[in-house]
Amino acid sequence: MNKVRIVAVGKELPQYCRDTSDIIPLVETWLGNQDQRFMRKVVKIFEGAAVDKRYSIMSPEEVFTATSFEEKNNIYVREVKKLGSSVLSNTLHKNNWSPESLDYIITVSCTGFMIPSLDAYLINDLNLRQDIVRLPVTEMGCAAGVSGLIYANNFLKSNPGKRVALVAVESPSATFQLNDYSMANMVSAAIFGDGAACVLLSSEEDASGPSIAGGEMYHFADATQMMGFDLTNHGLKMILDIAVPETIAAHFPAIVHPFLEKHGTSIEAVDHLVFHPGGRKIVQTVETLFGALGKNIDDTREVLRLYGNMSSATVLYVLERFLEKEIKTGEKGLVLSFGPGFSAQRVLLEW
Repeated sequence: MNKVRIVAVGKELPQYCRDTSDIIPLVETWLGNQDQRFMRKVVKIFEGAAVDKRYSIMSPEEVFTATSFEEKNNIYVREVKKLGSSVLSNTLHKNNWSPESLDYIITVSCTGFMIPSLDAYLINDLNLRQDIVRLPVTEMGCAAGVSGLIYANNFLKSNPGKRVALVAVESPSATFQLNDYSMANMVSAAIFGDGAACVLLSSEEDASGPSIAGGEMYHFADATQMMGFDLTNHGLKMILDIAVPETIAAHFPAIVHPFLEKHGTSIEAVDHLVFHPGGRKIVQTVETLFGALGKNIDDTREVLRLYGNMSSATVLYVLERFLEKEIKTGEKGLVLSFGPGFSAQRVLLEW
């Protein structure tokens, strides 16, 4: 049986970057006409979000300026093409892979609309092969980085000697709604940032890197209202149920244990947790659950602090940190993320 390996992870950040402390005055200006208690509550949410800074495809001043859905989406399309091209090109170059050597390209994004999807532009920009297989993943939100790993694994398992590039580019700042004073919009504005990531995977015999021992999805029944976007005339309006952390906690044993058992292991035998930092409360919930099992998610917390939640790309930033560590042969890692559906996506790695 040929092994599927994660050869490399690369990341790319947009040009604008601000500390949260610099964004709070903009938030205060934006909410200047609102009830003062409400404004103080929102500022507290920003201060307590465990996000020290975040990057964006627009200047923060531009994010807080009323523009149409069309204008924001045009900026998204322009910048996503640039970031996607750059992160794929740099990651290939760093690992001495030629663009023509790719057999399959998966692109992931849920924070704007473009048809044709990003992969079509990457094929032209990097002169990828004319017979390359394309898979755009567009409506799976924060979970889609792990979804992409699962799709790549399924393709490579049945196709020995092949190469896949997974490219995730997200701009939650392009979805920010200036006229939405809901708590969902406040919380998402406090935790989200923009970013891009690329993962190279291979089923070649001489490929190096951790192998994928298994990948599966877990769907919560009748929970479509938990997370997502409403499409309005002003753009993508955030849906974020406050019950998400407790719902995750309730399903946690069913998400983790049967999956690991199926692949001949247990949480006790998992050495590394590559968890998507959805936000401070979700991180705290999962940290408590894993902490009881003697595990830590320090890298997850650090990625949230440095970049915020960049939707699908974020878990790949956590994964990159593990690929940079000296990890012993035989050690295992669990990649886990949650997203609209409501769903949990899991991948088991072995070094």
